[in-house]
Amino acid sequence: MKKQLFITVGWIGLSVLLISWGSTGHYKINTASGLSFNSEMAQFNSWISTLADYASEADHRKAWDPTEGPKHYIDIDNYPEFVSDGSIAQTWDSVISVHGAAFVYDNGILPWATMITFDSLESCFERRDWDKAVLFAADLGHYVADGHMPMHITRNYNGQFSGNSGIHSRYESTMINAYISQFNYEGAETNEIEDVNQYIFDYLYTNYTFVDSVLAADDYAKGINSNTSSSEYKQALWEKSNGFTIPLFSNASHALSELIYTAWTRAGSPLISPDYVFVPGAESNFTLKQNVPNPFSNSTQIQYSLTVKSEVIIQVFNLSGQTVATLDKGQKEKGDYTIDWKPQNLRSGIYYVMLKSDRFADFKKMVVVN
Repeated sequence: MKKQLFITVGWIGLSVLLISWGSTGHYKINTASGLSFNSEMAQFNSWISTLADYASEADHRKAWDPTEGPKHYIDIDNYPEFVSDGSIAQTWDSVISVHGAAFVYDNGILPWATMITFDSLESCFERRDWDKAVLFAADLGHYVADGHMPMHITRNYNGQFSGNSGIHSRYESTMINAYISQFNYEGAETNEIEDVNQYIFDYLYTNYTFVDSVLAADDYAKGINSNTSSSEYKQALWEKSNGFTIPLFSNASHALSELIYTAWTRAGSPLISPDYVFVPGAESNFTLKQNVPNPFSNSTQIQYSLTVKSEVIIQVFNLSGQTVATLDKGQKEKGDYTIDWKPQNLRSGIYYVMLKSDRFADFKKMVVVN
């Protein structure tokens, strides 16, 4: 089960596999949600860039929050009643009473994580806590996007049971990155949702039906060219799957708009102060800056600041989850810090630098070019 794998193989190894739609897709979905904002939501146009910039923060939290991983999927076809009747117990209390907490967590808690995030967003609206509200909205967009990625809704999440091993990343990242420019969404009418729990489960039930379509597209593409890294394979995969993949993106963006609107109206439709400016990381005790230069070949400079005396650790990971380097560790006084890093024998590619302090963590993507 995935929960056990998260514990035994480490956070990045599996979480890279389970980053729904990749960072490119999540960015696109959160950004496009603004195209459905109705006239009442004009004030939320100022949120769009933040929704996009923080679209993948939920994935980043897997590095330091062991409870985060199960929030991104549900192996819904491991529920016998879903296989027989097409639905499961939908409230948290009811599903726990039927199956027990261990089974539910082990098979992923995506719908309930989505519901909890919606409730948190509504609470932020009620107390006019705009800084937290926009971040909960960005997280909400991430979980909604996960719920519109078919391979996040099945036990066969990587095609491992059907002869399609590796399809997860080939479909959600490799193909999406190559064809993201083909996703054009003009928006749709946004309305208040009557039953949010049912709304979330309805799109999960609907999107599950595309699992077989993804696998069939993979089989077709491999029939064109068995080299899954080839341009012919990627083009064939796109040609066979774009008919349902583009609507999945559009539906995810529209669902996020409707969920934000519903949380806001339920909270009394509060107005954002015209003087409000979102300050990222306002509650964090540090700031991690983007490394310079980036991309880089021989060396790069990493800067961070601490607002209070803190215990910190700064590490660099590759995309397989392996620790490439530990750049700093220990208790640091309040102040500004600079690390000049000259990696040795590091292959070209994408890496992440992580700064963790207390319960906060932040990431920056680095690109090495040799």
